[in-house]
Amino acid sequence: MASTSLTAIITGGASGMGLAVAEALSKRGNWNVHLFDMNVESGNKAAEQLGAAFHQVNVTEYSSLAGAFKDVFKTTRRLDFVHANAGIMERGDFYKAYDTGDEPPPPFSPIVIDINTTAVINTSYLAQHYFRQTSNDGRGPRSLVVTASCGGLYAVPASPVYGSSKFAALGWTRNIAGPMWENDGVRVNAICPGAVRTNLLAADAWKNFPQDNFVPMEKIVEAVLMLLDGDGKQANGASSGKPLVGQTVELSGTKYYFRQQSEYCDEGMAATMGSNGVQG
Repeated sequence: MASTSLTAIITGGASGMGLAVAEALSKRGNWNVHLFDMNVESGNKAAEQLGAAFHQVNVTEYSSLAGAFKDVFKTTRRLDFVHANAGIMERGDFYKAYDTGDEPPPPFSPIVIDINTTAVINTSYLAQHYFRQTSNDGRGPRSLVVTASCGGLYAVPASPVYGSSKFAALGWTRNIAGPMWENDGVRVNAICPGAVRTNLLAADAWKNFPQDNFVPMEKIVEAVLMLLDGDGKQANGASSGKPLVGQTVELSGTKYYFRQQSEYCDEGMAATMGSNGVQG
């Protein structure tokens, strides 16, 4: 293993957006990419194609996730980038009516919250632990990118559990971005894609979306790499001159937007919430 190599972990890395980001990192030539996923067949195939490493991981089980993080660090002795990307959407109908007098079944499977929210929190927690053990030698960015969703910015009446879980993932990103930057120099950011053709939904379900508004996979990769590199340079060539910290990047079609959290209503609320100057 080359001493100049950097190490990345991508959850949900065997398909969709995670796989596309993994492919882009592999092409850079100086990354050891580790794919965390439950799908062994897809994971092994992707790892072989990319020259990456596959770990069968159940992100809803802390012991499985923590064990995989530990194995990666034992092998590489560093961690530079984590993409908390794994996610699913509910399949049930929250609004379904049942016969009067009958006890209705549970409204949704907790797995949606477990993967989209709890696993993001646990992934961030483990990333922080191993980022702190990585030498800050100037080679690695020490960056965490969370895959939230446009459903974290707007109401999603058709999929209320999914939408709420993504609200939580985005809120989590904004809550930890300031402290992780100030305490350890770790940059935390999030992407909020619109519709992206992945296996999140069945092929027929995607037909219900406006066909001209899908986000191309290359735009997802572009946004993630922009946040990973984090030097303030945007894809359009503009530069803020500041490191990208606590940013929320919304993607719609071929465009992206930096979305700020709501402004504090007054100075008293800013003081109450302990404003730290990082607003993404």
